[in-house]
Amino acid sequence: MIERDDVKAAVAAGVLSERQAAHLAALADARRGTRDDVRPGEEPFELFRGFNEIFIVVGLVILAVGWQGLAAAVTFGTGLSDGGFARTYAVMSGLGAIVVWGLSEYFVRRRRMVAPAIALTILFALALGGATLPWLTEGVARAALGFDTSRLLMAAGIVIGGLLVHFGRFRVPFTLALIALALFGTAILAIAGTQGIVPDPEDLFLLGAQGPFAPATLALGLAFFGIAMTFDMSDPHRVTRRAANGFWLHVVAAPAIVNTVALSLLAEPSGGRLAALAGFLALMALVAVVIDRRSFLVAGAGYIVVLAGLVAEGGGVAGAVLSIGAGLLLLGALWERIRGALLRLLGPVLPVGRLPPANGVGEMA
Repeated sequence: MIERDDVKAAVAAGVLSERQAAHLAALADARRGTRDDVRPGEEPFELFRGFNEIFIVVGLVILAVGWQGLAAAVTFGTGLSDGGFARTYAVMSGLGAIVVWGLSEYFVRRRRMVAPAIALTILFALALGGATLPWLTEGVARAALGFDTSRLLMAAGIVIGGLLVHFGRFRVPFTLALIALALFGTAILAIAGTQGIVPDPEDLFLLGAQGPFAPATLALGLAFFGIAMTFDMSDPHRVTRRAANGFWLHVVAAPAIVNTVALSLLAEPSGGRLAALAGFLALMALVAVVIDRRSFLVAGAGYIVVLAGLVAEGGGVAGAVLSIGAGLLLLGALWERIRGALLRLLGPVLPVGRLPPANGVGEMA
């Protein structure tokens, strides 16, 4: 294997120019990625590879703002009667989606940039949403009159379908998070249309509330978690893009699960309910340690803290939040030791060969 010192020696000997050496080093870094710099036991996470990616993201945001201003000017210029506003804005959004796709071909497929890939995926999803404005406006009108969600579901289906095609072409892991969120909203719309009611926001997450919304949100969270685990178990050493797919699905799955369980327990906080919440969080921590996904635990615990601040008050809640913080610090310091002990204890009942190894456990499975 050629090391950096070998490249420097080649430059000094005149075999390579400094420009060639720089290109060679950049190519090697791009092929290797940042995972080689992650210590054993750490969860790989890559949001950007250099400030040039941030520079490009800023340019993309400014470009999107300018396009939005142009679209607004053209749209208002056509007038607001006979649905002209929605149709013109949809056309401009569709053109924007084409532009974003073209930029993705260069920055994602050719340059393989991480942060621009995420930004372009978000912009593509927003453009798809704007392209469905005629269906959205008519769908909102129908919902206001008789809660017919067919048009809204049609618009959601277009967005989800477009994101699936985008993922098939560019394989951006973050796209799966957007697809999961879109599926979540679509499922709620479908249930609401079937029931013929507008769901109360609290009913979406309170298991004690009447209606199918809370069980549905919990089921979706568990489904996303299952898909994430499928990706994780196909790449236990976290060296392919499948691991990043699992990462983003875990980030969505944890809050979806927490929403239902934690809000149900925090709706009327008491000593027993707070103890149950602590037990639930301990179970999530156990699962996170076993599957070696700090992202799952951080997303879930962070969401619990946010919910506690929004819906509950009192010293008991403050004490629970304090305990969560202390627990996360303890896990952060002893993660590998705890995980190694758990895998040894649960090894007979777990497929350790399909989980990331820890302290030698799972390496030879």
